[in-house]
Amino acid sequence: MRPQSILILSGGLDSAVSAALAAEQTNPTLALFFDYGQRAASAEQRAATAIADHLQVPCKTVGLPWLAELGQSALTRHDQTIPELTEAQLDNQKESEKTARAVWVPNRNGVFLNVAASFAESLEATLLITGFNAEEAVTFPDNSEDFVKVAKEFFHYATANGVTVTSYTQQWNKEEIVREGLERHLPFEKLWSCYHAGEKMCGHCESCQRSVRAYKNAGVWERMCKQFKERRVARRCKYN
Repeated sequence: MRPQSILILSGGLDSAVSAALAAEQTNPTLALFFDYGQRAASAEQRAATAIADHLQVPCKTVGLPWLAELGQSALTRHDQTIPELTEAQLDNQKESEKTARAVWVPNRNGVFLNVAASFAESLEATLLITGFNAEEAVTFPDNSEDFVKVAKEFFHYATANGVTVTSYTQQWNKEEIVREGLERHLPFEKLWSCYHAGEKMCGHCESCQRSVRAYKNAGVWERMCKQFKERRVARRCKYN
């Protein structure tokens, strides 16, 4: 029997593909989107809702406004500048660690999992589905396998029905995640992978740059680049 699951959707690539895989292997009961005061909340919410609709799963937005009041993250504070990277800098450990510090929201994924676990227990679901990946786990420890392992141990004691956590994208880089999504006909044009909100994705923040590189390497950049602003990253695209 397939387990009942709760999907945690950010509106981005990783969580969407992980959710699509979960739809094949579990029975998703609910999708959750967290609005924690991030700059891109409106765009991310539209994307998360669109993916949930595509998977035919109801989606609920959970507000966590207090989270925006903590720390100095450029994602939630407009007096901070969101760092930009070039594609060549993505594998530079020092540069990636610098940008990770700039956008770090205190215990964000820990909070998300705990809230989602409460929903799961109340709905008699036993599995939380999230979208972590090997590429960003290098600089974001709350994307790592160790983080998931510890979370599983914690929820063994914190929930009465033994809620657990999995990420079907955990072992893959962004290119591999794109390819998995393509196999499942995921509507990539509905995703939002940018730290900013707007009509199009900026193409320059680290989140955009990792997606851009993945789309290029997976051979779908011409299809996707029209979703990005017509700046340096998208200028060569025939669709702009």
